[in-house]
Amino acid sequence: MSAPNPASTGLFINGQRETGQDVRIGNVTAALAVANIVKTSLGPVGLDKMLVDDIGDVLITNDGATILKSLEVEHPAARVLVDLANLQDQEVGDGTTSVVIIASELLRRGNDLVKNGIHPTTIISGYRTALKAAVSYIKREMVVHVSELTDEHLINAAKTSMSSKIIGKEMDFFSKLAVEAVKSVKMNATAADIAGYDAMGSGGKDKAASSASSGSGKKQRYKYPLSAIHILKAHGKSSLESHLIDGGFAINATRAAQGMPTFVESSDGKPVGIAMLDMNLQRHRMGMGVQVVVKDPAEIENIKKREMDITKERVRKIIDAGARVVLTTKGVDDLCMKYFVEAGIICARRCNREDLKRLAKATGGRVVTTMADMEGNESFDAECLGGCDSAREVRIGDGEMLYVYGCGGHGASTVVLRGANEYMLDEMDRALHDSLCVVKRMLESNTLVPGGGAAEAALSVYLDDYAETIESREQMVISEYADALLVIPKTLAVNAAKDASELVARLRSVHARGQHGKGDGLEDGNLKYMGLDLVEGKIRDNLAAGVVEPAISKIKSLRFATEAAITILRIDDRITLNDMKGLAQQ
Repeated sequence: MSAPNPASTGLFINGQRETGQDVRIGNVTAALAVANIVKTSLGPVGLDKMLVDDIGDVLITNDGATILKSLEVEHPAARVLVDLANLQDQEVGDGTTSVVIIASELLRRGNDLVKNGIHPTTIISGYRTALKAAVSYIKREMVVHVSELTDEHLINAAKTSMSSKIIGKEMDFFSKLAVEAVKSVKMNATAADIAGYDAMGSGGKDKAASSASSGSGKKQRYKYPLSAIHILKAHGKSSLESHLIDGGFAINATRAAQGMPTFVESSDGKPVGIAMLDMNLQRHRMGMGVQVVVKDPAEIENIKKREMDITKERVRKIIDAGARVVLTTKGVDDLCMKYFVEAGIICARRCNREDLKRLAKATGGRVVTTMADMEGNESFDAECLGGCDSAREVRIGDGEMLYVYGCGGHGASTVVLRGANEYMLDEMDRALHDSLCVVKRMLESNTLVPGGGAAEAALSVYLDDYAETIESREQMVISEYADALLVIPKTLAVNAAKDASELVARLRSVHARGQHGKGDGLEDGNLKYMGLDLVEGKIRDNLAAGVVEPAISKIKSLRFATEAAITILRIDDRITLNDMKGLAQQ
């Protein structure tokens, strides 16, 4: 379609223009289409999606962020939801599906309100008011502060995260694995890290309580960098054969030559030195464009000999520094290998640079990119070497891996995943990553909320009551926001093949009794933790049942979903410009 009539727009536009309700309907339809793709994958009995790309590669997953990342979404409003899922994945690591579902439901209800004559500005203002009230209620009533997190809390949170994944049947095993892996990379937090935790965590009253519980208020805080956890995937054996290398590190590399030893260990109390290089260990060659005019043919042999000697000197400097394991991201030629074999050194080439960075952190060494020093000579500093008790080449599945035991540094570990095929290993990796993120967030914030729709149902009842105190048109908007949050327990129940209407009605009834002080003999305080039991199809205390998740996950998903819905609802005009190159060719 070409530009519309200039008389109607006042503009000559080389493209297509949509305005008003047409744009909103188009945006909401696109957002709902994206949400419907991931909706059936929510919850412990959610279904998987098979994605096949243009060259036939298959991806089987039920991770919301992975599904949306793999889709080639063209509609600009739908792309906002894809970015939303990626943001949730980066910030929290879990809850990517629920954040997209909530955002699409807020959009649908906002569009209905516009059709009923409510101005978009009023809707946006109402959504912001409802979000503020919801977050304050979660922090005030729903958050459970755990001054000393036990392994039980962490394992329950990890189980909740992986219950909907492929490893859900073995969640007892993998939840312990995830907790041990995160704890193995514990480091002292800096002042900036602590400020970040407090900003993510609780409100003023709760901060005072948490500081009081920590005695002087100067309790040591820790951080858990997930980038230090290295996950290796190896075909073969059962998924229950997966293991964490405690105090060690594994790298997907093999010896460069068969003559090298398969095992080296510390001797005379000295640790095994590991040299990590990001450079070529190959015969030295003249630089491009360098010309050498030789008059005597015998000099050619001297040049070749000197090239070999330069290489030999480099290798000798590395060996003399105390290296007994040499790993490089580049190549190693036969000449260098000969020297390493004679010295009884394990050497591996073509290693992954990121793996070497993690290994450097684990062993207390540094990745060396050049041997040149400040004087223009070449030297190898022994301080760059990492230290460990022993290194061994181990056969895992179809190939070999290099295991490093007793690392001298701190803050790095390796999880080796075993599984039947590539699809299963990839999905196990994604599921474990989500669980690691959840455990990290709980350890850093020390707060949790009940899962299974408990928080959403409590918020729905609270916001309905809160809406009645508002004397403007925003009352309708806040009431719609309250109803939109029920999409999570409804979707959970539908995916579990239960009667969603009856279960959600009973859940709302329980939370209403708890909030209005009509507990009928039960402890009113515990009614707010009631959520769905999707296996039995009934209501239960999810906090006692161990269905918990980090408070930051719930708060951030509400914030992100609301902001995404507001971003799309603000749009009332869309101009799609024509391709100028195509017009020029015509």
